[in-house]
Amino acid sequence: MSRLLLALAAVCNIAISAVAAAQTPPPHPSAKPTAAASAASAPASAASGVANRLDRVEVNGGPTANSRRRNSTASKIVIEREDLDRYGDTVLGDVLRRLPGVTIGGRAGRGGDIRMRGLGSGYTQILVDGERAPAGFAVEDLLPDQVERIEIYRAPTAETGARAIAGTINVILREPLQKSNNELRFTLGQDRGEPQADFSWTRNLKWGGPNGDDVAGALSTNGGVHRRFNNIDSHNRVTDTDTNQVTDDIAQIGTSMGRSTNLNGNGRLRWKYSDTLSFNFSPFFALSQNTGTSQNIAQGFNTGQDPLSGLPVQTPYLRDVHGDSDGHMHNVRVNLSASYKPQAGESWDLRLGRGSFKNVSNSERRETKTANGLDTQRVQDDHNTATEDQTSLGAKWSLKTAQEHQWVTGAEGERSDRVQVRDTLVNGEVIPGLVKFGNTLGSNSQRFATYTQDEWSPTKQWSVYAGIRYERIETRADAAGTLPETRNVSQVTSPLFHLLWKPEAFPKDQVRMSVTRSYRSPNLNDLIARPSINSTYPEGPNYQTYADRAGNPDLKPELSTGFDLSLEHWLPTGGIVSGSAFLKDIKGVIRNQVLLETVSWDTSQRWVSRPRNMQDARTMGFEFEVKARMDELWEDAPPELQLMLLRFNFALFKSEVKGIPGTNNRLDQQPKGSLNFGLDHRWKALGQNFGSGFNFNFVPASRVQQTETLRRDETARRQFDAYLSWASGAVRDGVNWRLSMANLFPRDASVSTEGIDVDNHRLTDSWSNNKTFRVISLRADMRF
Repeated sequence: MSRLLLALAAVCNIAISAVAAAQTPPPHPSAKPTAAASAASAPASAASGVANRLDRVEVNGGPTANSRRRNSTASKIVIEREDLDRYGDTVLGDVLRRLPGVTIGGRAGRGGDIRMRGLGSGYTQILVDGERAPAGFAVEDLLPDQVERIEIYRAPTAETGARAIAGTINVILREPLQKSNNELRFTLGQDRGEPQADFSWTRNLKWGGPNGDDVAGALSTNGGVHRRFNNIDSHNRVTDTDTNQVTDDIAQIGTSMGRSTNLNGNGRLRWKYSDTLSFNFSPFFALSQNTGTSQNIAQGFNTGQDPLSGLPVQTPYLRDVHGDSDGHMHNVRVNLSASYKPQAGESWDLRLGRGSFKNVSNSERRETKTANGLDTQRVQDDHNTATEDQTSLGAKWSLKTAQEHQWVTGAEGERSDRVQVRDTLVNGEVIPGLVKFGNTLGSNSQRFATYTQDEWSPTKQWSVYAGIRYERIETRADAAGTLPETRNVSQVTSPLFHLLWKPEAFPKDQVRMSVTRSYRSPNLNDLIARPSINSTYPEGPNYQTYADRAGNPDLKPELSTGFDLSLEHWLPTGGIVSGSAFLKDIKGVIRNQVLLETVSWDTSQRWVSRPRNMQDARTMGFEFEVKARMDELWEDAPPELQLMLLRFNFALFKSEVKGIPGTNNRLDQQPKGSLNFGLDHRWKALGQNFGSGFNFNFVPASRVQQTETLRRDETARRQFDAYLSWASGAVRDGVNWRLSMANLFPRDASVSTEGIDVDNHRLTDSWSNNKTFRVISLRADMRF
C-alpha cells in the first residue's frame, strides 16, 4: 500500500509540474540559459535517469473478492488467487476445507469429495465457468494453479441452477495474466516418504488491433506424478444375539500402493471482433494413468454344523489376497461462446459445448484360502470401459435498465450418450447369475432448463432478487440382456427469492435473506439395477456391513424448500464478521437401504444395498466467520502484528430423517459441525517477502443411524497445516518459494458400522482403521 501511495504522489507531482510549466511563458528563442537554469537542468536530468530505472506500477480497478461478495444480493463467498496460493495446496478440496461449513471426505492431507453444510455427494452442485461439470469430471482433476477464483453460493439462483440443496461451488478458470506473460511453477514433495512432483505453466496471450489486445487469453497446463501408500486394517465380527457367541470373525491386514500420472490443461481466448461483438474459445483436457498393487492377509473363522454330531463347530481359515489394477482416462471438452452487446446495459450470449470422456479400468484379485488343510484358489477379473459424449447449448439475454433492474433470461439444453461395458470373470468363467444383466449398458440423458430472474435495487439500502427456473431431466438405459429398458423422468420448478438490506444507520452492516426451492436428482449409477458384488464375501451368505450394491430405476428427485438468513459486519479495511443460519425441509430423501434379498447371482440370500426414496427430512445449521487484520480487531496492536490476518470460523449442523428411530437419525455422513482457526503474517523484520501461517481444522466424531438396523460411526478429524513463503532475487524477476506442510500431526481415522439381523438373531460389527500421513512439499513460483 505504501508503494502505491508513493507512486500516486509521484504522478501528482509530475502533473502539478506540467501544469506549472504550461502556465509559465516560454523563454525567448535568443535568450541564453542562466546559471541557475543550467544548474537546475543537471538534477532534472539525474531525476530523469532515476525515473527511467523505476519499476512500472500497475493499478487494477477490477472487483475484489470482498466487493464481489459484498455487492451480491445472493449470499456467497469468493476465494481469489491470493487464498488459492497461500498454503500451496495441490488439490482444490484442501482450499475449500478452510471455509465455514465445508468439509472434505477421504484421508487427511489428500483431498476428497466436497461437502457443503456437511451434506455428501449429490447435494453440492459443482460448476466450471458457470456450467455444470462435464462427464467424468472430478474436482481433483483441476489443480489450484488452473483456477482464477472460486465462488461459493449458499443458496441457489436461477442462472446457476437449482440442483444445489447444500449449495453451489463455481470454479472460474484462469484469466489472462495482468503483470507478466508467463507463470511457471514446480513442486516437489513427499507423502509418507513417497515422492510427489507437479508442474504448472500459464502463458498470457495478446495480439492484434491498435492496442495489441484484439485477441487476449491465457493457456494453462499442469502435470504431476504421485505415489501413495495406504494401509489395510479392517475387522468383521458376527455375534449370535441369543447366546452372545461369536460365530464369524475375520481380520484383514495389509498394504496398497497407488501410482498415478496426470496431465491436464485449459485455455481462455477472447476475440474482440468489434465494440459490440466478441467470441470466446475455451478448450479443456485431462489425461491420467494409474496403477495399483495390494496385498493383505485375512485370518478368521466361521461356524458351521458338524455333519456327524450336528453340533456347531468353528473352522479357522487363512486367506492370502493379492490385487493388481490399472486404468487410464481422458476427458476433452471445447466451449465456444459469443457475446453481443447492441447497447449499453444489454447483452446476448450464446454458448455451445462439446465433450468426450473415456475411462478404462482393469483389476485382478487373486485369493488363496486355506481351511482344514486344503487350499482353494479364486481369481476374479474385472474389466470396465465407460465412454460418454456430451453436447450442450445455452442462450442468455440480460438487460440493465435505468431503474436499477438487472434482467436475465435464458435457456439450456444438454444431451449425453454413454456406453458402459463391464465383464466380471471368476476363474475364467462368467458368473451365471450376472448373465441376465448383460455386460453392455447404453444410456442417454437429456436435460432442458429455462429460467428468468430480476435483480432490482430500488434504493441504496435495498436489493431484491426474484427468479424462477424450470428443469426437466430424462434418463434412458438399455442393457444388452434380459432386463427391460430403464426410463426415469424428473421435472422441477424452482421459485427463488433473495433480499439484501443495508441499514442506513449502520453502513458497515448487511442483512441477507433467501427463500428457495432446490432439488437433488438421482444419478445414472443409482438408477441402473445391475449389481456389484462385494469382494470380501463374494460367494455364499454376506452381511449387512458387507452388502452387494444395485440400483433402483424408480427413484424420484429429492425436493427441498430452504430458508437462509445471514448478517454481515464489514470492517474498515475489508475484514468481515458474519453469521448465517439455514433451515431446509427435504421431501423424498434418497438413501441406500440394505435389505436381505433372494438374488440371481448366488444360491444364498444376499444383503443388497439399493438407493430408495425414504420419508422426509429436515436439516438446519449455523455458520460463523471472522476474517480480519489484527489492527481491525485490536486497536493498540503492536506494529509487528498489525498486518497479521486472522481467520476463524465454525459451523453447527443438525438433521433428522423421519421414519428412522433414535437421536442419531441424521442425513447420511453429515457431521455435527466443523471448526477452522488460522493466522497468516508478513514479517517486516525479515523483509516484506517473507511470510508464514497455519490453519487448524476440526470435524467432530459423528454417529448416523442409517436405517432402523444399521448404524455408522466416524472418529473425529483433526488436521494442522502450516507454510513458510519467501522470495529470492528481484521483486519482479525473482523466485517465490513456498514450503507447505499438510496434516503436520497425523492421526488415524476409524470408521465402524453395526448391523442387526433380527430374523436370524445376528449382530454384525465392522470397523476399519485408516492411517493418515504428513505431506510436505516445496514449490518454486516464477513470473516473467
